[in-house]
Amino acid sequence: MTTHVTIIGAGLGGLTLARVLHVHGIPATVYEAEASATARSQGGMLDIHEENGQPALRAADLMDEFRGLVLEGREATRVLAPDGTVLFDDDSARGRPEVLRGELRRILLESLPAGTVRWGHKVSGVRALGGGRHEVTFADGATVVTSLLVGADGAWSRVRPLLSTATPEYTGRSFVETYLFDADTRHPAAAKAVGGGALFALAPGKGIQAHRESGGTLHTYVALSESRDWFAAVDFDDSEAATARIAQEFEGWAPELTALITDGETPPVLRTLSALPVGHRWDRMPGVTLLGDAAHLSAPNGEGANLAMLDGAELGKAVAAHPDDVEAALTAYEQAMFPRSAEAATDGDQLHELLFGDDTPHSLISMFVGDE
Repeated sequence: MTTHVTIIGAGLGGLTLARVLHVHGIPATVYEAEASATARSQGGMLDIHEENGQPALRAADLMDEFRGLVLEGREATRVLAPDGTVLFDDDSARGRPEVLRGELRRILLESLPAGTVRWGHKVSGVRALGGGRHEVTFADGATVVTSLLVGADGAWSRVRPLLSTATPEYTGRSFVETYLFDADTRHPAAAKAVGGGALFALAPGKGIQAHRESGGTLHTYVALSESRDWFAAVDFDDSEAATARIAQEFEGWAPELTALITDGETPPVLRTLSALPVGHRWDRMPGVTLLGDAAHLSAPNGEGANLAMLDGAELGKAVAAHPDDVEAALTAYEQAMFPRSAEAATDGDQLHELLFGDDTPHSLISMFVGDE
């Protein structure tokens, strides 16, 4: 009989798993390295999809709370040429309502019994004890032994080595993250360029992508297809110099677009993009599995958070359906998860070709038109 589940990582996937288990009366403990729920920013907007993220929230019995988070109008999409010409502009809903990642995490945390998440528990090691049992050791020397261990601990998972020798590899592209605040008043040209939802201004190998969050906050990811060494030569400890170096790659672009870089009101942050091999899988090992980025990290493609939540929900339902047979539950979960994640990773690679390949932005516009 499954009596307790140990989850490493309090991201959206791990929390969804804990919540679905709770709905089914199965206790779980989530161990998280961060000191608290507010220890760091939780990122920007997420579009929650009808085919994966929303079913996960239904399984967690949180759809009403989710609907209360939706920012109306943020599904709007526009594509601009480097000179600022509007090439595509669509404000219709696509069945993928937008919410702030931090707010989504908040409702998941609030839905769990007090004490479910143990903050400040950084994993330093994990080892198999035999018979499907595992020991997790934390940085402070504390340990916990469990008969069902789930690695929901992201790209650089400490649980993954129990199952796989795969490690994430650099994709050849990185993002640089910036923010503008109160943009309608303080940065009106940039705010007008972004519009009410998402902006894509693209050229082969690079682009400026931005999204309007709550109010007048504009959250920008500047994409550059450059080597690790290229980015290592940029001094991100010197915000002014780093901003100037990144903006230099967009010389000649419309000022309302480059303002999303040069007028940034937070230090530019480098987000290196890494991925596991497409189709990453492992042989069934007793008492342990992975979900989300720990299982199938890929370049950002709009699916990562949705898939992580679906993984958590499906694993929770599988455990509930096989309360007396952990291995049957994990087998059922993995047999469905492996092809699902491989298909999403393949689609994600194709999306990045549309975004940054030789035919961009026309290839991306063709995809949007085809979706209508």
